[in-house]
Amino acid sequence: MTQQKSNKAALYILMFNMFIAMGSIGIIIPVMPEYLKIFGAAGQVLGMLIATFALAQFVFSPIAGNLSDQYGRKNLIIFGLIVTGLAQISFGLSTDIWMLFLARFFGGLGSAFIAPPIMAFVADVTTYEERGKGMGMLGAAMSLGFMIGPGIGGFLAKVSLHFPFYTAGAAAIIAAILSFFLLPSTKPSTSQKAQKQDNLAKQMVRSVKMPYFVMLIIMLVFSFGIANFQTTLSLFVTEKFNYTPGDIAILLVVGGAFGVVVQMFIITPLFNRYGEMKVVLVNLFIASVSIYLILFASGFALILLVATIFSTATTLIRPAVNTLISKLAETEQGFAAGLNNAYMSLGNMIGPALAGVLFDWNMNSPYIFGAIILLACFFLALIWTLKKAPHLMQPDLK
Repeated sequence: MTQQKSNKAALYILMFNMFIAMGSIGIIIPVMPEYLKIFGAAGQVLGMLIATFALAQFVFSPIAGNLSDQYGRKNLIIFGLIVTGLAQISFGLSTDIWMLFLARFFGGLGSAFIAPPIMAFVADVTTYEERGKGMGMLGAAMSLGFMIGPGIGGFLAKVSLHFPFYTAGAAAIIAAILSFFLLPSTKPSTSQKAQKQDNLAKQMVRSVKMPYFVMLIIMLVFSFGIANFQTTLSLFVTEKFNYTPGDIAILLVVGGAFGVVVQMFIITPLFNRYGEMKVVLVNLFIASVSIYLILFASGFALILLVATIFSTATTLIRPAVNTLISKLAETEQGFAAGLNNAYMSLGNMIGPALAGVLFDWNMNSPYIFGAIILLACFFLALIWTLKKAPHLMQPDLK
C-alpha cells in the first residue's frame, strides 16, 4: 500500500513536470511575433526557431532515453528542467538573433531530457494494466500546459515582452528543485545497464527492427499533422474570415480543454473496452476527415466544432501510441520513449516548415495534404495490424 501511494505521488510529480515543460513552451507563443520585431524579424525566423527547437529534440531524445535506461530517470529529468529554465531566461536576455537560435537549441535539448525519461518513469511506476491510464494522465498534463500557457503568456506580456520568458524559466527551475526533493529514484535493471548506447543514426536504423516501429511512424505522421494544422490555422482563419487573436485563442483553448477532459476521464474506459490500437485507428480516420472539413466550415461555431473534433482525435492518439510502445518495449522503456520523442520531434520539425511553404502556394493545400497523409497512415496502421499484429485489436495485449 505504501509503495502504491509512493507510485501515485511520483505520477503526480511527473505530471506537474510535464505541465511545466509544455506550459513553458505555450507561454511564449502569443509573445513571439511582437518579441521578434525587436530584432527586425518575422515569420520566416519564427519558423526556423521552431525547427531549431525540434531539431535539438530529435537529436537528443534517443540519447536521453537510452541514458535513462542506464542511469535512472530522476537525474536526467532534473537536468532537463534546469537546462530548459536557463534556455528560456537566456532567450529573454538575448540581444541578437544568433542568441535566440542558440537559446532555442538548448531549449530543445532540455525538452529532450524531460519527456522520454518521464514517459519511461510512468512505465516504471504503473502496472501493465494501468499503463494506459498513466499515459493518459501524462497526456492530460501536456495538453493542459499547452492550453493554459498561451493565456498566461498573453497576461504576463502586459508587464513586458521579456517577462513571460523569465517566468517560464523560473517555473522550470522550481520544478527541478521540487523534483530533487520529492521525486523518488528508480534503479534501472541489470539488463538495462548492460545495454550499449548507440549513436543517433544507429538508433534510428535499429528502430526499424523494433516491434513498435509502425507506432513510431504513426507518431511521426500525426505530429506532422498537428504541427501542420496549428501552424497555419491562425493564418487561415485570419485571411479567410478576418478573425482576431481573441477568436483564434478561443479555437485553441476550447479544443485543448476538451482534450484534457477526455484524457483525464474518458480515455481509460476507451482503452479498457476497445484497446489502444482501435482507438488509434478510429481517431486517425477522424483526424484525416476533420482536417479536410475545415476547408468547408463557415461560421465561427462550425469552425470551432471541426477544430475541436480534430484536437480531440489527436489528443486520443498520443497516449494510445505511447501506451502501445511502452507495452511492446518491455525492458527498454527509456530507449523506446527516446525514439518516440525523436519521431514526434521530426514531425514537429518538418510540419511547420512544409505547412508554411504550402500555405504560401495555396492556403487550402496544407489541409488537403494533411488529410491525405493522415488517411494513408490510417491504412498503413490497419494493414500492419491485421497482417502482423491482430492481437492488438483486442483490449488486452497479453
